[in-house]
Amino acid sequence: MTPSDSASTALFLALLLFTFGYGVTCWFWPFKACRTCRGTGKLRSPFLRAIRLCKPCGGTGLRLRAGRRAINAARRVHRANHHRN
Repeated sequence: MTPSDSASTALFLALLLFTFGYGVTCWFWPFKACRTCRGTGKLRSPFLRAIRLCKPCGGTGLRLRAGRRAINAARRVHRANHHRN
């Protein structure tokens, strides 16, 4: 076993652990705070005191994680292909 083999194995295991951890995070906590409004759901005008709802999150302050979108898409494809009547 050469050092490059052990380094590539360690890198592979680290990437696998990171991917598994992100998948678990997306499964249990599918939403994250919206970056546009920082999770408040509201945006202030820079000069006035006007407040409006954040468009990207719809005023909820939460956005669906990218990984959860992928899980939902995979589930939709699975249901469409396996639950035909």
